[in-house]
Amino acid sequence: MNLNVDKIDSSKKINKRIEILRSVVIFSESNDYIFERLAASLIDVHVENNEPVFHKGDALNAMYIIVSGKVRVHDGDHIFTTFSSKDFFGEYSLIDSSVRSATVTASEKTHLLRLDQGDFLEIIEDNVDVSKAVLKALIKRLRNNNILEERLTQNTLKIERQRDELDKQKKELEELNATKDKFFTIIAHDLKNPFNTVIGLSELLVERYETYDSIKIKEFITQIHKFSNNAYNLLEDLLQWAKSQTGRMEVKLSKTDVFEIVVENINLFKVTAQEKGVNLVFNVDVGTYAVIDKNMISTVLRNLVSNAIKFTKGGGEINIETNKIDNFIEVSVSDTGVGMSEENRKNIFEIDNNISTLGTNDEVGTGLGLIIVREFVEKNRGEIKVDSTEGVGSRFSFQIPAFRE
Repeated sequence: MNLNVDKIDSSKKINKRIEILRSVVIFSESNDYIFERLAASLIDVHVENNEPVFHKGDALNAMYIIVSGKVRVHDGDHIFTTFSSKDFFGEYSLIDSSVRSATVTASEKTHLLRLDQGDFLEIIEDNVDVSKAVLKALIKRLRNNNILEERLTQNTLKIERQRDELDKQKKELEELNATKDKFFTIIAHDLKNPFNTVIGLSELLVERYETYDSIKIKEFITQIHKFSNNAYNLLEDLLQWAKSQTGRMEVKLSKTDVFEIVVENINLFKVTAQEKGVNLVFNVDVGTYAVIDKNMISTVLRNLVSNAIKFTKGGGEINIETNKIDNFIEVSVSDTGVGMSEENRKNIFEIDNNISTLGTNDEVGTGLGLIIVREFVEKNRGEIKVDSTEGVGSRFSFQIPAFRE
């Protein structure tokens, strides 16, 4: 950096500097005598392109005015702002000796005028009015900077909100894509296969009925009944799930006795459980009231009990019970079934990761049952969790708001 520290006595140069000083707002109320003293105290500073004027952390007590050229204020690669001809920076250094908060580097060959703090204080020492005017201008500039900073902060917050909204929309789009993929997978595979089996068996009966004895015919009819039921259950899951996705499922909250829902589902699955040799028990008190959509929570319990039967071998047990926890009713469905791995447990409520698994008697499912369960519980202002150990069993529990008098 080439510093010309000789004071300029040339009248022409002094007048040119005074003209520059008059454009600097903090000196706008100065008189001619002060302008002459300030002009005489200025020091020429010449910097080349990409040469720093000063670095962040430097303790330089001076203000700079740009005669020609351009500089950038930055911290590393991040540029805060740029200054060009007739701009000035570092004015607070005239009254404050704190270190520089950023680096200033020339963006092209630049000529600056430097006013050192010592010279400035000496000039205003005998002229209180000037010091007041300078301080007034500094305060005004600081206030304007604060307003600008506030606007920048508001803009930053706005940008952050827009970014969050874009992230949310991106996530929703990813979920929609996962939903679409899951839907077509089910249509193409899980729903198609049982119908193929039913069609195949029924064709054999139609074409060769006379060649089969009654035992074989009953076997075919039993298989048709089994696969028809599977297809119906798959379709019911699909319809329930599709309805919830389109937002057409209205939540109707009311005071409901959870005991009644549990008994209804026990009666619904009693025969299925007996046929598989699974013991269904429950421990729920009459008058266990919650504020819920009865149909949704019944669907939740139906899916959980159906899953428990599906993954529990003959001789096993399924237990349904409720507990009051603060302002919530916890409903749990525990089984002594096959359980699941930690990885599967983490993914069972995620549609893009969820995989349908055959039951202990090769029962099929869409993999949507637990997705529906989570959505319905959340629509009823509750939450669901699962604890499971491979080879030991699983416990699904969900909390719903208790009725309060």
